[in-house]
Formats: sequence, structure tokens, C-alpha cells
Amino acid sequence: MRARATPKASAEKTDNGWRLGIQHGDSLHYRDAQLDDYSQLPRHKFPHHSLTLSLRARVSSISAAGTWGFGLWNDPFGLSLGFGGNPFRLPALPNAVWFFHASPQNHLSFTDGKPAQGFLAQTFRSPKFHPLLIPAGLALPFSRRSARKLISKVIAEDSSALSVDVTQWHRYKLQWSPDRVRWHVDDALVFESPVSPNASRPLGVIIWIDNQYAAFTPEGKIAFGVLEGKDEWLEVENMELNKE
Repeated sequence: MRARATPKASAEKTDNGWRLGIQHGDSLHYRDAQLDDYSQLPRHKFPHHSLTLSLRARVSSISAAGTWGFGLWNDPFGLSLGFGGNPFRLPALPNAVWFFHASPQNHLSFTDGKPAQGFLAQTFRSPKFHPLLIPAGLALPFSRRSARKLISKVIAEDSSALSVDVTQWHRYKLQWSPDRVRWHVDDALVFESPVSPNASRPLGVIIWIDNQYAAFTPEGKIAFGVLEGKDEWLEVENMELNKE
């Protein structure tokens, strides 16, 4: 796992894991601290097609502005043209599975009726490309509601809101297999879904805390940016990665 941090953020080793922190700041600058195992790889060489991830974690506040969590994704919004030793990477449709916390400014769901804020067990499955993306792109400038409905037919998702005091230590386990995902908290199964990320598109592990938000609401509102916030941190320890 590789640690990365922007200005006004830090990733520090502890006795049994890591403490990821972002400092208080304004709504003009992005602050992010993360661990990952994919940042130096092109997307097609990400390490995992299935995985069980387990760790203990706690966070500084239930109301941290931005997002934090741990799981796997394909870094779909990453853009790199390969300069400076970075891998070539273009944006892609999302494939992700994680424990995810989003502050109220976020609405991270394309499907009506799914929880899109708070502490979630969440999964996304997308193809490399789908013909409906063309009309969705054409509809976006004129009817964002219509575009969102078309996108929801391309990107399968599932999620569940979780009632957990995230400021206290808990043991989290995520089991991702090609046909099913299971989320456990303190050895209890809290959610299970047949919507599994596309196993033909490998994923990388990410553990992070940041001050970013993004929203695409059922009413068609699109918003994104960074938030003013206080000092916040996410601590993880006893992390285990086991191939399925």
C-alpha cells in the first residue's frame, strides 16, 4: 500500500496501521490523504479481480465534511496522459465496492430511492461502454433528469445505509466475489448484494479521507467541489487482504 497526501493533509504510520488526516481549511483547496495499491499502474493492470478486505477503523467525527471510506474501485475519474512517469489513464465508468461515508452535500447515486449520503455499504457495476451513453450525453444539456435515468440503465448499483457509531473502533470486512458482495461489521453480516463490480475490469484498494463532494440528484441538479471543514482523521489498523 502506498501513502499519498495533498498539502494540508497527512498519512502517518501508527503501531498497527495508519492515521490519515486532513487539516481545517477553506472551500477553495482540495485536501486528501489516502492509501492505495494502484496509483502507479495503468487501469488494466490494477491488482484485484476479487478480494476480501478486513480492517479495524474509526473516524474523528460523524459529520466530517466530504467523503471517507475503504474498499475497491477503478479510479474512474482519474486522468493521466502518461507524463512525468505516471501511467496513462482516461476517465471510465465506475466499478466500485466499499464502505463509504458521504456528507450531506453529496448525492452519490444514479438510482432513485437508493441512499446517497451518510455511512453506506455501496457497490457499482459498469460495462466498458454501452450504447445508451450516447443519448445520455446528448440529453444532458437539455434534460438532466432524462440523462440520469439513462445512466441508471447503464450503471447497476446497490447500497444500504448503515447504523454504526463510526467514531468508535469496529471491525469491517468486505467480501467481493464475481457474483456477490457481502459487508460485515464486527463479524455480523450487514448487507449482501448480487450487484458485483465487473470482474473483467480489475480494481485497486483505496482507503481515504477528503473534503470533496459530488452530487447528481433525482431532480437533475449536478454539483461538485470542495468543502470548508475542520481537522478530521481516519485511523485504520490490522488490515488484511485475502484473494478470493
